[in-house]
Amino acid sequence: ARMGRTVVELFYDVISPYSWLGFEVLCRYQHIWNIDLRFRPAFLGGIMQKTGNKPPAMLPKRAEYMLKDIKRMAKYYQVPVKISRDDFQRIISTSSLAAMRFITAIDMTKTEYLEPLTREFWIRFWSQHEDISQPEDILTVARQAGLSSELSQKALEMTSSPTVKDRLKETTDEAIKYGAFGMPAVVAHYNGEPHLFFGSDRLELLGSVIGE
Repeated sequence: ARMGRTVVELFYDVISPYSWLGFEVLCRYQHIWNIDLRFRPAFLGGIMQKTGNKPPAMLPKRAEYMLKDIKRMAKYYQVPVKISRDDFQRIISTSSLAAMRFITAIDMTKTEYLEPLTREFWIRFWSQHEDISQPEDILTVARQAGLSSELSQKALEMTSSPTVKDRLKETTDEAIKYGAFGMPAVVAHYNGEPHLFFGSDRLELLGSVIGE
């Protein structure tokens, strides 16, 4: 970390709309706060499975609230998340594993593309309501993010390698070790200890804990 900067890790998955909100807000705060922001692509499915958590939309009252909540937050933070009732089914029937492995491969090879690539996945899934689970979807997203076809192809091949699979698994386990049970999970390393904040509506609290 740069002198006296607080390391803030953001564990996220592109299937999670709240992760997108948290991501964009932290991207803005990193220029204002004295933080060293680190993106940690992880697998939400793995976290849910290992912690016994269930998608919030499975509880009808909660699903109803979530629809309103995400719309309000999207408007407030000016992030183009578009959500409707059908999206709950879409989330359940879409696996983000291939996308998160691809993002992990880019994180391991060309970190400078991590932010734009991740954002394009959210735009495709949450603004354009297109699929992100097939290789052709992934390559389209990569092209939108400015990756060359050589780099995209190489990263796509890497997604089936043990190196990438293990890295994604390790990052996911690390999030769980910090106490994560869903996404986004934000971990601030302050005063020699990790502080976990869950969700995208705790960022002001995060600021106050780290003295911002």
